[in-house]
Amino acid sequence: MRADRTFAYGATAGLLGDLLLGDPRRGHPVAAFGRAAAAVERALWRDHRGWGALHTAVCAGGAAGAALLATRAIRKRPAASVALTAAATWAVVGGTSLGREARAIGAALEAGDVEAARARLPHLCGRDPQSLDAPGIARAVVESVAENTSDAVVGALVWGALAGVPGLVAFRAVNTLDAMVGHRSPRHLRYGWASARLDDVAGWPGARLTAALAVAAGGAPRRATRAWREDARKHPSPNAGPVEASFAGALGVRLGGTLSYGGRVEHRPVLNGGGRAVEVTDIERAVRLSRRVGWLALGTAIAVRKVRT
Repeated sequence: MRADRTFAYGATAGLLGDLLLGDPRRGHPVAAFGRAAAAVERALWRDHRGWGALHTAVCAGGAAGAALLATRAIRKRPAASVALTAAATWAVVGGTSLGREARAIGAALEAGDVEAARARLPHLCGRDPQSLDAPGIARAVVESVAENTSDAVVGALVWGALAGVPGLVAFRAVNTLDAMVGHRSPRHLRYGWASARLDDVAGWPGARLTAALAVAAGGAPRRATRAWREDARKHPSPNAGPVEASFAGALGVRLGGTLSYGGRVEHRPVLNGGGRAVEVTDIERAVRLSRRVGWLALGTAIAVRKVRT
Protein backbone atom coordinates (compact mmCIF):
# COMPACT_ATOMS: atom_id res chain seq x y z
CA MET A 1 0.00 0.00 0.00
CA ARG A 2 1.27 3.46 -0.87
CA ALA A 3 2.43 5.65 2.01
CA ASP A 4 -0.18 8.33 1.29
CA ARG A 5 -3.01 5.82 1.55
CA THR A 6 -1.56 4.33 4.74
CA PHE A 7 -1.48 7.80 6.27
CA ALA A 8 -4.95 8.73 4.99
CA TYR A 9 -6.62 5.59 6.34
CA GLY A 10 -4.67 5.54 9.59
CA ALA A 11 -4.96 9.23 10.43
CA THR A 12 -8.69 9.24 9.69
CA ALA A 13 -9.19 6.17 11.88
CA GLY A 14 -7.13 7.76 14.64
CA LEU A 15 -9.08 11.01 14.56
CA LEU A 16 -12.34 9.07 14.61
CA GLY A 17 -11.00 7.11 17.57
CA ASP A 18 -10.29 10.35 19.40
CA LEU A 19 -13.80 11.59 18.56
CA LEU A 20 -15.44 8.44 19.90
CA LEU A 21 -13.14 7.58 22.81
CA GLY A 22 -11.20 10.66 23.80
CA ASP A 23 -8.17 10.14 26.02
CA PRO A 24 -8.11 7.16 28.41
CA ARG A 25 -8.22 8.03 32.09
CA ARG A 26 -5.32 5.68 32.78
CA GLY A 27 -2.42 4.34 30.77
CA HIS A 28 -2.21 7.11 28.17
CA PRO A 29 1.01 6.83 26.09
CA VAL A 30 1.68 10.56 26.47
CA ALA A 31 1.46 10.23 30.26
CA ALA A 32 3.93 7.35 30.10
CA PHE A 33 6.28 9.51 28.04
CA GLY A 34 5.90 12.27 30.61
CA ARG A 35 6.92 9.96 33.43
CA ALA A 36 9.95 8.81 31.47
CA ALA A 37 10.92 12.42 30.67
CA ALA A 38 10.58 13.34 34.35
CA ALA A 39 12.91 10.48 35.26
CA VAL A 40 15.46 11.70 32.71
CA GLU A 41 15.19 15.20 34.16
CA ARG A 42 15.90 13.91 37.67
CA ALA A 43 19.05 12.25 36.37
CA LEU A 44 20.30 15.10 34.18
CA TRP A 45 19.09 18.34 35.72
CA ARG A 46 21.63 21.11 35.97
CA ASP A 47 20.97 24.83 35.83
CA HIS A 48 22.50 24.93 32.37
CA ARG A 49 21.21 25.13 28.77
CA GLY A 50 23.51 22.37 27.57
CA TRP A 51 22.12 19.81 30.01
CA GLY A 52 18.60 20.89 29.08
CA ALA A 53 19.43 20.40 25.41
CA LEU A 54 20.68 16.90 26.20
CA HIS A 55 17.41 16.19 28.03
CA THR A 56 15.45 17.33 24.98
CA ALA A 57 17.56 15.26 22.60
CA VAL A 58 17.30 12.10 24.73
CA CYS A 59 13.55 12.33 25.23
CA ALA A 60 12.35 13.63 21.86
CA GLY A 61 14.99 11.71 19.93
CA GLY A 62 14.22 8.52 21.80
CA ALA A 63 10.50 8.79 21.10
CA ALA A 64 11.04 9.55 17.41
CA GLY A 65 13.60 6.77 17.10
CA ALA A 66 11.29 4.20 18.65
CA ALA A 67 8.50 5.26 16.27
CA LEU A 68 10.86 4.98 13.30
CA LEU A 69 11.92 1.47 14.31
CA ALA A 70 8.29 0.41 14.72
CA THR A 71 7.41 1.85 11.32
CA ARG A 72 10.28 0.05 9.57
CA ALA A 73 9.49 -3.23 11.32
CA ILE A 74 6.04 -3.42 9.72
CA ARG A 75 6.57 -1.46 6.50
CA LYS A 76 5.77 -4.50 4.36
CA ARG A 77 2.53 -5.23 6.22
CA PRO A 78 -0.12 -2.73 5.03
CA ALA A 79 -2.77 -3.54 7.63
CA ALA A 80 -0.29 -3.25 10.48
CA SER A 81 1.05 0.02 9.08
CA VAL A 82 -2.45 1.50 8.96
CA ALA A 83 -3.11 0.27 12.50
CA LEU A 84 0.13 1.81 13.78
CA THR A 85 -0.69 5.14 12.12
CA ALA A 86 -4.19 5.04 13.62
CA ALA A 87 -2.87 4.23 17.09
CA ALA A 88 -0.23 6.96 16.90
CA THR A 89 -2.74 9.53 15.68
CA TRP A 90 -5.20 8.65 18.42
CA ALA A 91 -2.43 8.82 21.03
CA VAL A 92 -1.07 12.23 20.03
CA VAL A 93 -4.23 14.21 19.22
CA GLY A 94 -6.46 15.46 21.99
CA GLY A 95 -9.29 17.39 20.41
CA THR A 96 -12.10 15.51 22.12
CA SER A 97 -10.65 15.82 25.61
CA LEU A 98 -9.97 19.49 24.92
CA GLY A 99 -13.61 20.03 24.03
CA ARG A 100 -14.86 18.04 27.01
CA GLU A 101 -12.81 20.04 29.50
CA ALA A 102 -13.85 23.34 27.94
CA ARG A 103 -17.51 22.36 27.98
CA ALA A 104 -17.30 21.18 31.60
CA ILE A 105 -16.01 24.59 32.65
CA GLY A 106 -18.65 26.28 30.50
CA ALA A 107 -21.39 24.21 32.15
CA ALA A 108 -20.16 25.23 35.61
CA LEU A 109 -20.17 28.89 34.61
CA GLU A 110 -23.65 28.64 33.13
CA ALA A 111 -24.84 27.13 36.43
CA GLY A 112 -23.29 30.05 38.31
CA ASP A 113 -20.75 27.82 40.07
CA VAL A 114 -17.60 29.88 39.64
CA GLU A 115 -15.72 27.86 42.27
CA ALA A 116 -16.31 24.64 40.33
CA ALA A 117 -15.10 26.35 37.16
CA ARG A 118 -11.97 27.54 38.97
CA ALA A 119 -11.31 24.03 40.25
CA ARG A 120 -11.60 22.61 36.75
CA LEU A 121 -9.56 25.26 34.92
CA PRO A 122 -6.10 23.76 35.74
CA HIS A 123 -7.11 20.69 33.72
CA LEU A 124 -7.12 22.95 30.66
CA CYS A 125 -4.46 25.62 31.17
CA GLY A 126 -1.88 26.97 33.59
CA ARG A 127 -3.65 30.18 34.62
CA ASP A 128 -4.05 31.05 38.30
CA PRO A 129 -7.79 30.32 38.66
CA GLN A 130 -8.29 32.15 41.96
CA SER A 131 -7.42 35.46 40.28
CA LEU A 132 -10.19 35.06 37.68
CA ASP A 133 -13.85 35.95 37.77
CA ALA A 134 -16.43 34.27 35.52
CA PRO A 135 -15.68 36.41 32.40
CA GLY A 136 -11.95 35.92 32.97
CA ILE A 137 -12.39 32.16 33.17
CA ALA A 138 -14.45 32.16 29.97
CA ARG A 139 -11.76 34.15 28.19
CA ALA A 140 -9.04 31.80 29.46
CA VAL A 141 -11.00 28.81 28.16
CA VAL A 142 -11.50 30.30 24.69
CA GLU A 143 -7.81 31.21 24.48
CA SER A 144 -6.80 27.72 25.58
CA VAL A 145 -9.14 26.07 23.09
CA ALA A 146 -7.60 28.15 20.32
CA GLU A 147 -3.98 27.48 21.30
CA ASN A 148 -4.52 23.78 21.96
CA THR A 149 -6.30 23.28 18.65
CA SER A 150 -2.88 23.93 17.14
CA ASP A 151 -0.84 22.08 19.77
CA ALA A 152 -3.10 19.07 20.33
CA VAL A 153 -4.53 18.50 16.86
CA VAL A 154 -3.31 20.44 13.84
CA GLY A 155 0.41 20.50 14.59
CA ALA A 156 0.52 16.73 15.02
CA LEU A 157 -1.33 16.15 11.75
CA VAL A 158 1.04 18.48 9.91
CA TRP A 159 4.09 16.55 11.10
CA GLY A 160 2.33 13.28 10.40
CA ALA A 161 1.87 14.41 6.82
CA LEU A 162 5.54 15.39 6.59
CA ALA A 163 7.14 12.46 8.37
CA GLY A 164 4.56 9.77 9.07
CA VAL A 165 4.34 8.08 12.47
CA PRO A 166 7.78 9.37 13.60
CA GLY A 167 6.57 12.90 12.83
CA LEU A 168 3.38 12.41 14.83
CA VAL A 169 5.26 11.04 17.83
CA ALA A 170 8.14 13.52 17.70
CA PHE A 171 5.80 16.51 17.58
CA ARG A 172 3.85 15.31 20.60
CA ALA A 173 7.06 14.56 22.48
CA VAL A 174 8.42 18.06 21.82
CA ASN A 175 5.12 19.66 22.79
CA THR A 176 4.98 17.64 26.01
CA LEU A 177 8.54 18.56 26.93
CA ASP A 178 7.73 22.23 26.45
CA ALA A 179 4.77 21.89 28.81
CA MET A 180 6.98 20.15 31.37
CA VAL A 181 10.16 22.23 31.33
CA GLY A 182 9.70 25.00 28.74
CA HIS A 183 8.07 27.54 31.04
CA ARG A 184 10.00 30.37 32.69
CA SER A 185 10.19 29.03 36.24
CA PRO A 186 13.47 29.52 38.15
CA ARG A 187 14.24 25.79 37.82
CA HIS A 188 13.63 25.64 34.08
CA LEU A 189 14.66 29.08 32.84
CA ARG A 190 17.91 27.69 31.40
CA TYR A 191 17.29 23.96 31.55
CA GLY A 192 14.06 24.24 29.56
CA TRP A 193 15.38 26.68 26.97
CA ALA A 194 16.06 24.04 24.30
CA SER A 195 12.64 22.42 24.72
CA ALA A 196 10.89 25.78 24.46
CA ARG A 197 12.79 26.84 21.34
CA LEU A 198 12.32 23.47 19.64
CA ASP A 199 8.61 23.64 20.39
CA ASP A 200 8.48 27.08 18.74
CA VAL A 201 10.08 25.66 15.60
CA ALA A 202 7.98 22.49 15.52
CA GLY A 203 4.76 24.40 16.16
CA TRP A 204 5.32 27.07 13.49
CA PRO A 205 3.64 25.33 10.49
CA GLY A 206 0.73 23.96 12.51
CA ALA A 207 -0.01 27.35 14.05
CA ARG A 208 -0.19 29.06 10.65
CA LEU A 209 -2.38 26.30 9.25
CA THR A 210 -4.66 26.52 12.29
CA ALA A 211 -5.00 30.26 11.82
CA ALA A 212 -5.74 29.87 8.11
CA LEU A 213 -8.35 27.19 8.75
CA ALA A 214 -9.98 29.29 11.47
CA VAL A 215 -10.31 32.06 8.89
CA ALA A 216 -11.89 29.60 6.44
CA ALA A 217 -14.20 27.87 8.94
CA GLY A 218 -15.14 30.68 11.30
CA GLY A 219 -17.82 32.41 9.28
CA ALA A 220 -16.15 35.83 9.35
CA PRO A 221 -13.10 35.51 7.09
CA ARG A 222 -12.40 39.23 6.68
CA ARG A 223 -12.57 39.93 10.39
CA ALA A 224 -10.45 36.89 11.26
CA THR A 225 -7.86 37.76 8.62
CA ARG A 226 -7.64 41.33 9.84
CA ALA A 227 -7.16 40.25 13.45
CA TRP A 228 -4.48 37.76 12.41
CA ARG A 229 -2.64 40.30 10.27
CA GLU A 230 -2.82 43.21 12.71
CA ASP A 231 -2.59 41.58 16.14
CA ALA A 232 -0.76 38.22 15.94
CA ARG A 233 2.70 39.74 16.20
CA LYS A 234 1.73 41.51 19.43
CA HIS A 235 1.46 38.20 21.28
CA PRO A 236 4.61 37.07 23.16
CA SER A 237 4.33 33.59 21.64
CA PRO A 238 5.19 33.35 17.93
CA ASN A 239 2.72 30.48 17.49
CA ALA A 240 -0.10 31.27 19.92
CA GLY A 241 -0.37 34.77 18.44
CA PRO A 242 -1.70 33.84 14.98
CA VAL A 243 -3.99 31.15 16.40
CA GLU A 244 -5.56 33.25 19.15
CA ALA A 245 -5.88 36.30 16.92
CA SER A 246 -7.64 34.39 14.14
CA PHE A 247 -9.98 32.68 16.62
CA ALA A 248 -10.74 36.06 18.21
CA GLY A 249 -11.63 37.53 14.82
CA ALA A 250 -13.63 34.49 13.75
CA LEU A 251 -15.65 34.52 16.98
CA GLY A 252 -15.95 38.31 17.12
CA VAL A 253 -14.48 38.56 20.63
CA ARG A 254 -11.57 40.25 22.37
CA LEU A 255 -8.79 38.05 23.70
CA GLY A 256 -5.60 38.87 25.57
CA GLY A 257 -5.19 41.39 28.36
CA THR A 258 -4.05 40.84 31.94
CA LEU A 259 -3.48 37.29 33.15
CA SER A 260 -1.54 35.45 35.85
CA TYR A 261 0.67 32.36 35.62
CA GLY A 262 2.19 30.86 38.75
CA GLY A 263 1.83 34.10 40.64
CA ARG A 264 3.43 36.10 37.80
CA VAL A 265 1.16 38.77 36.30
CA GLU A 266 1.41 39.45 32.56
CA HIS A 267 -0.22 42.30 30.66
CA ARG A 268 -0.68 41.02 27.13
CA PRO A 269 -1.92 43.09 24.19
CA VAL A 270 -5.57 42.79 23.27
CA LEU A 271 -6.32 40.70 20.17
CA ASN A 272 -9.20 41.83 17.92
CA GLY A 273 -9.76 44.97 19.97
CA GLY A 274 -12.93 45.80 18.03
CA GLY A 275 -14.64 42.64 19.27
CA ARG A 276 -16.86 42.27 22.32
CA ALA A 277 -15.92 40.74 25.66
CA VAL A 278 -15.98 36.94 25.85
CA GLU A 279 -19.21 35.42 27.17
CA VAL A 280 -19.84 31.93 28.50
CA THR A 281 -21.69 30.96 25.32
CA ASP A 282 -18.51 31.64 23.34
CA ILE A 283 -16.91 28.56 24.88
CA GLU A 284 -19.22 26.27 22.92
CA ARG A 285 -18.66 28.34 19.78
CA ALA A 286 -14.89 28.01 20.22
CA VAL A 287 -15.13 24.25 20.71
CA ARG A 288 -17.20 23.86 17.54
CA LEU A 289 -14.77 25.99 15.58
CA SER A 290 -11.90 23.91 16.95
CA ARG A 291 -13.56 20.72 15.77
CA ARG A 292 -14.15 22.11 12.27
CA VAL A 293 -10.54 23.21 12.09
CA GLY A 294 -9.37 19.76 13.16
CA TRP A 295 -11.24 17.94 10.39
CA LEU A 296 -10.12 20.48 7.80
CA ALA A 297 -6.56 19.97 9.01
CA LEU A 298 -6.93 16.22 8.47
CA GLY A 299 -8.01 16.81 4.88
CA THR A 300 -5.10 19.19 4.34
CA ALA A 301 -2.61 16.74 5.85
CA ILE A 302 -3.87 13.91 3.63
CA ALA A 303 -3.52 16.14 0.56
CA VAL A 304 0.01 17.15 1.55
CA ARG A 305 0.99 13.53 2.12
CA LYS A 306 -0.37 12.56 -1.28
CA VAL A 307 1.63 15.31 -3.00
CA ARG A 308 4.81 14.26 -1.21
CA THR A 309 4.47 10.56 -2.07
